[in-house]
Amino acid sequence: MPLAPADGAWLISGAMEYYPKSDGTEIVQAALHLAASRPELVFRNPEKIEQGWQQMRDDLTAFVGFCGADELVLPPVEAEDLVNAYYRHRQEATLATRPDRVPGGRFPVPDLPAFGLPPDLADADTVGVIYDEIDGLNFYADYGMLQDLFAEPDLTGRSRHQGLLRKYLREESITPLPIRRLVAAHPGTADEVFRKLLRRPGFSWAEHGEELLRQRKPQYYAQEPRPGVSVIGDRLAELAAGRR
Repeated sequence: MPLAPADGAWLISGAMEYYPKSDGTEIVQAALHLAASRPELVFRNPEKIEQGWQQMRDDLTAFVGFCGADELVLPPVEAEDLVNAYYRHRQEATLATRPDRVPGGRFPVPDLPAFGLPPDLADADTVGVIYDEIDGLNFYADYGMLQDLFAEPDLTGRSRHQGLLRKYLREESITPLPIRRLVAAHPGTADEVFRKLLRRPGFSWAEHGEELLRQRKPQYYAQEPRPGVSVIGDRLAELAAGRR
């Protein structure tokens, strides 16, 4: 989970212990790892939850400003290049606002770990890149094929298109987001697509769509939405950046 600094303190509960100053780097890294891997510790504080949502809203606005839209369909290599360029842009914009930066001076930009798609996405024909205000930034294999399917419902007669849409419905790791986006973009054909896929002539997305998603993705609906960034305090952010 990404980390974002915010006003206010950040506290890990536990016994009070003291460590030598030489252990500072290791302690900061441990705190960052814990905040990223156990965001529920941070989000015990309702204020941190709202700060996390605000960070996501700000990042979504920046993403749309940089990329031109909150939904893109690209070849895998182009998707990787775009995301790397975006995060580099965000890092440079953040560093430019640092109070310790010399006006008009140059500042070093730390090397970020390069973003890379996992093999199942890297081998796809296209990748859907969708930034949602609730679900955050997500990537979907062969999303362009599904766009074609909803644009031309007769493609449901082709096994490859049917199999892909079934996978999107079946896999718990795929949230309802891409299906909702496809339905919203193609309201005139969505019913026909699902009627053919499900072999239910009376299916109507308006009447049965939400029920279908809840049946296929119960785990998604069982969890309370949480921000996709884990908020940390300013002091921890300063220490992580090497400022004392």
